[in-house]
Amino acid sequence: MSKDFKDVETIIGSTVKIEGDFKGEGDIIVEGVVEGTLKTRRNLTVGEAAKIKAGVEAGSAFVAGEVLGDLKIAESLELTASAKITGDIEAKILTVATGAQINGSVKMGGEVATEKVEEKKK
Repeated sequence: MSKDFKDVETIIGSTVKIEGDFKGEGDIIVEGVVEGTLKTRRNLTVGEAAKIKAGVEAGSAFVAGEVLGDLKIAESLELTASAKITGDIEAKILTVATGAQINGSVKMGGEVATEKVEEKKK
């Protein structure tokens, strides 16, 4: 995965574990473990070895790792072949690679009730 790091605000490394509520305004890359909630208005990248046990809200997301929790993505969600999702998905656009696992319901196409979308309506 090629990533332009100039817009990345936070990188959660492979040896890092975060417990609690994590909220950012910029791009977030997760390679470690997050438990609680994870929110960003921008882009979220979940690495192949990452484990997220949290409710997730993001502007867009690229998931190669494991997410145990609901995902609310305002724009596009891309799941790679190694992605494992256990939870409900809401996204405007969903791309699923062959081999990705989803255990939950999927809602697509409409507006997703994230903070980003709600603020645009004001």
